[in-house]
Amino acid sequence: MTRIFLLSLLVLVGLPLLMVVSGQAQLGRDFRTADRSSAGIAPPAATTPEAVVQVYAARALNWRGIFGVHSWIATKTENAPDYTVHQVIGWRLYRDLPALFSAQGIPDGRWFGNEPALIAELRGEAAARAIPKIIEAVGTYPYPNEYNVWPGPNSNTFTAHVGRQVPELQMDLPVTAIGKDYPTNGSVIDRAPSGTGYQLSLFGLLGVTLAREEGIELNLLGMNFGIDFYKPALKLPFVGRLGVGDH
Repeated sequence: MTRIFLLSLLVLVGLPLLMVVSGQAQLGRDFRTADRSSAGIAPPAATTPEAVVQVYAARALNWRGIFGVHSWIATKTENAPDYTVHQVIGWRLYRDLPALFSAQGIPDGRWFGNEPALIAELRGEAAARAIPKIIEAVGTYPYPNEYNVWPGPNSNTFTAHVGRQVPELQMDLPVTAIGKDYPTNGSVIDRAPSGTGYQLSLFGLLGVTLAREEGIELNLLGMNFGIDFYKPALKLPFVGRLGVGDH
């Protein structure tokens, strides 16, 4: 019992504190002045004629960043002068706007000062074939006018939905993408977000995922614990990956 108590204390207190102390989750930022500029990851649209698809995730703003990340998808068709960013943002609902929207924007913009990590990418013909499927998946997302930080649906629920519909992305969303396991097909069983396996999820609160990209993930009240065998890593809530291909 003592070991279980100490382990629970580490997860619920120690790991969130580590996120603040390490600077991965920074508090006290003003959303009105926080940096939203390009992180220099995406190839410039003006000098990149080929089609591009990229999926990003970055720590959420202020206290939310302790617990998880915000994710989004950027697409650029062949010879297009700009990227289109597809994402779900909860505050839009307060302005009587859909939470889900697609608009021209910076594909790799810092999320209120937090650096984005590239989760998945397609270029050239592979991207050109995937973009129509992505657009279709955006249109079939079942919660365009809903947003709940926990357990979902939220921005990560949307990104995971697109990943399931476009398995060529092989989208391995981080375990800190709270909401990615929230069901979008009305069933407790669905594809994993990467499309390389399957998951069982009860309202995003309890479940298990088994897939080539994700490995094994256990979801307990929205917190994910897992082991990635394909790219060896330990996956922990709050922290994310510890191992190969950390993000």
